[in-house]
Amino acid sequence: MNRTDAEVDLVVPTPFAPPAGPYSEYARVPQTERWGTYVAHYPRFWYLVPKRFLYHVSGDSIQKRVTPYIERTFETPHDIVHVSDIYLDGYGMLKYCRRHDLPLVVNSHAVDLHNYESFNKGAKKRLRETIEYASRILVVSDELAGVAKRFTSEDKILTVPIGEDPTKFPTDRREQIRAELGIDPETKVLLSVGAYSEQKGIRELVSAVNALDRQDVLLVTVGHEGDLRWWLLDQLGESPHPTRSFWQLDPVALRRWHIAADALVHPSWQEGRPTVIYEAMAAKTPVVASNVGGIPEMVVDGETGVLVPPHDPDRLRAALETLLDDPDRMRAMGDAGHQRLVDQQWTWQHHARRLNEIHREVMAEW
Repeated sequence: MNRTDAEVDLVVPTPFAPPAGPYSEYARVPQTERWGTYVAHYPRFWYLVPKRFLYHVSGDSIQKRVTPYIERTFETPHDIVHVSDIYLDGYGMLKYCRRHDLPLVVNSHAVDLHNYESFNKGAKKRLRETIEYASRILVVSDELAGVAKRFTSEDKILTVPIGEDPTKFPTDRREQIRAELGIDPETKVLLSVGAYSEQKGIRELVSAVNALDRQDVLLVTVGHEGDLRWWLLDQLGESPHPTRSFWQLDPVALRRWHIAADALVHPSWQEGRPTVIYEAMAAKTPVVASNVGGIPEMVVDGETGVLVPPHDPDRLRAALETLLDDPDRMRAMGDAGHQRLVDQQWTWQHHARRLNEIHREVMAEW
């Protein structure tokens, strides 16, 4: 967005860190950080647990703390507010939008809408209040658009896919990258990228890969959050196959692993349109994933990858066995996925242009 004709002030509300545990690392998040052409601001708020009972209080904390932070930090009047999810962030910005008479555009990447029934009464009320105020509800898939229709009129909902920049993936250097990573030419690399959590199908992944009756498999996992991190490391230590596991891998390094991989494996229980699948398509890597959420809108079963039911490690193992026995088919699927990414214009550049168009429309209506 900031490389287009829009000027962006970026605010990333960040929880206060607990003194111990897996989320204590939030204490290391800086107050501000420069990213290329813009500066990210990280004002703190209270994220209270257990979430089941206190999720509404976390939303109130964002609203109370972030609004004054923005008002004292930025001098330039804003024309529009765009948030990356309906709840918490969208609700957190309601007070600011109302005070300054600003339109609000909200994104949903699936978590808030798919998990609505698990929220407490107060959080549900705040999510619906945000949707009612918002000028547009942007969703990443047509499947999610159908879910959003439960909460608002269809004319407020737009499917706006995200994407990836294929020029950042030097696929012509695949063999060299594999050599630099110490991967034998005959080794089949299965890559998993996502939170180390039950909902991402980590248990099914481990079960399926462990059951593969072959000696040429390397499982590589990359995670950035999730309460199964240490469970996974224990399991990988007992795996019959060689493994590598990474925590918060640098984006450039992650792109190298996408290129080196023979297949991306993503057996989630629910999804919108996962960014990691766009990355695999940009890297010419075929995808083996669950047929849930917006994934079937991305992966053409049998053409750019293979879709399997969630919660089914046996079907996942069988799909992997079949693909690994046919490397030519895997490369053809990877090429087809890359071409689909290009043809559908699933790129960040196109996404930014589309957001510019939507913002202009909303401001004209406001």
